[in-house]
Amino acid sequence: MGELKALKDIPILYNKKEECCGCSACYAICPKNAISMVEDEEGFDYPLIDNSLCVRCQMCLKICPIKKILLS
Repeated sequence: MGELKALKDIPILYNKKEECCGCSACYAICPKNAISMVEDEEGFDYPLIDNSLCVRCQMCLKICPIKKILLS
């Protein structure tokens, strides 16, 4: 009997707006089109993940230029 592998969590692209530059790289790389860019009250676009479409591949986190800076 094989043990089921637990699914990864839905990626967290940012906790604060300062952690996102709005470059849309995550939107562009998503293989399932689970990320949309949504305009905030100041007119800036930020990514929003549709949890029902996300397959938890983490490609959005791997491509993010801000995450690369924060993780290095």
